Amino acid sequence: MSEEDRPGTEENVESITPKQLKERIDSGENVFILDARSEGDFDEWHIEGETVEIVNYPYFQLLDGIPRDLLAALPEEQKITVLCAKGGSSEMVAENLEEEGYDVNHLERGMKGWARIYEYTELNVDIDATIAQYQRPSSGCLAYLVVSNGEAAVIDPLRAFTDDYIQDVRNLGAELSYAIDTHVHADHISGIRAVAEQTEATAIMPEAAAARGVEYDRQYETIEDGDALTVGDIEIDVYHTPGHTTGMTAYKVGNVLFTGDGLFTESVARPDLEDPDAARDTARTLYESLTEKVLTHSDDTIIAPAHFSDSATPNEDGTYTAVLGELRGTMDALSMDEASFVEFIVSDMPPRPANYEEIIATNLGRESPDDEEAFELELGPNNCAASEEALTN
Repeated sequence: MSEEDRPGTEENVESITPKQLKERIDSGENVFILDARSEGDFDEWHIEGETVEIVNYPYFQLLDGIPRDLLAALPEEQKITVLCAKGGSSEMVAENLEEEGYDVNHLERGMKGWARIYEYTELNVDIDATIAQYQRPSSGCLAYLVVSNGEAAVIDPLRAFTDDYIQDVRNLGAELSYAIDTHVHADHISGIRAVAEQTEATAIMPEAAAARGVEYDRQYETIEDGDALTVGDIEIDVYHTPGHTTGMTAYKVGNVLFTGDGLFTESVARPDLEDPDAARDTARTLYESLTEKVLTHSDDTIIAPAHFSDSATPNEDGTYTAVLGELRGTMDALSMDEASFVEFIVSDMPPRPANYEEIIATNLGRESPDDEEAFELELGPNNCAASEEALTN
C-alpha cells in the first residue's frame, strides 16, 4: 500500500494550509516538522528555514504505530506539523501522535500543496513602471512582471501559475503584450505558450534558444542581442549572455537587469545542463558573458535573477535582488581570471535538477504533458547555480 492509498479515518486531526505554515516560518516562529515521505524524496527537497527543525521518518515505518526512537526525537511541549507527499498519510500519522498526547497538525495537500505557494512582491525601484517579483518558495523559481502605461510583460513565467499573471495584470489595469523567456529552462515548465494562448500576448524566445530546435505548436517571435521591446513608456533591452545555456539572454529595464540564470544574488550559473560534455568550454563562455555583458553595467544596477537557492539571503522586503556593485565586492568568482573561474565553476557542481531532460524536452515543444503531469515534473529544487553553497563571502 502506498502512503496515499491508505483507507480513510473517521477522526479529524487539525490541519494547517501551506500558506499558514509559510507565514509561521516567515514570522520567525519555531516550527517542528515530521516529514513522512521516503528518505529519497526528503533528500531531494524539503522545507527549510532558520527556525525550522525537521525529522524525516518514512510513512511505511509508521504503519504499525509510532516507534519509540521517533517518540524520543519529538518535542513534548511544541506543536508538531506532519507532512507527506499529498496530505493523506500525514493525517493518519498525526492522529496516531495525537493519541500519544502530542500537540499536532498535518499539512493540507502535503508537499504538492507547498509547491502551489506563489508570492507577488513589487520591487522598490526608481523606474516609471511597476516591476513585481514572483517567488515560488518550494523551488526557488523567480518570475517578473513589468507594467507601464497600460501594457505589461511577464519574464520567465511558469505554466502552473498562468492565471496569477493574468489576474495581476488585470488588477493593475493593463494588458499583457509579451510573455518572455530568458532561455530554455531545465527546472520548470515555461509558461510563455500558456500565457499567449489565454491572452493577446506575444510569446518571445531568444533566437539562440530557438536555435536549439524549438518545435512549438503555436507562433512565437524571437529576439537577439541589441534588440528592444517596447512596453508602454519603457523599453526592455536585450543582452545575449550565453554560458548557462547557448540561448541565455538578459533583459534590462532602467537600472534593473533580469539576468535569468546567468548571475544570481548568491552564485553564478552552472554550465552543464545543455551539454554536460562541454561544461568546461561553456564555463569559458559564461566568463565572457559575465565580464563583457553583465559586469560592464554600472554599480547601481539591480540584479534580478530567475532563481534563488537555500543559501541566498533575502532582502528586508523578502525579495531576491542584489546591487551589482555589492556583488563585485562579495562574490570572488566575479573577480577571478578566466582560468581560475573555469576551474572553480566545474570543480564541484551540485546534482542536476530532477527530471531536467523531460522538462527541457517539454520546453522545446517535443513533449506535451498535461497540466498535472507538468506540475509533477517540476517538483523539487532548481539546482541551476554552480554551487549549493553561497559564493558570496
